[in-house]
Amino acid sequence: MKTEVKGAPMQVKTTTIPGLTFAIQIEEVNHRDSLGGLICYLASLYRLDPKTSARHLVRRSRIPGAADDMKHEFQRDGIQAFRRLEQATA
Repeated sequence: MKTEVKGAPMQVKTTTIPGLTFAIQIEEVNHRDSLGGLICYLASLYRLDPKTSARHLVRRSRIPGAADDMKHEFQRDGIQAFRRLEQATA
């Protein structure tokens, strides 16, 4: 798993979880004001195509902390978590 954080005051945190047939990328945007109050939060879950590196959006959430939940779900359940998402969005 690789995590990368860019920029301030709007922080973009990207985590890539490699897999055998594809990788999962979780991108978390967290924007706060000068006093630390939350202005904007968005967590996006992408499936990375291994041949083209294209990102396919799987899930989005505006609930703070959702990116951590997504990471734990994929680390714990692997491909089964992705299959559950595909069935829920179909």
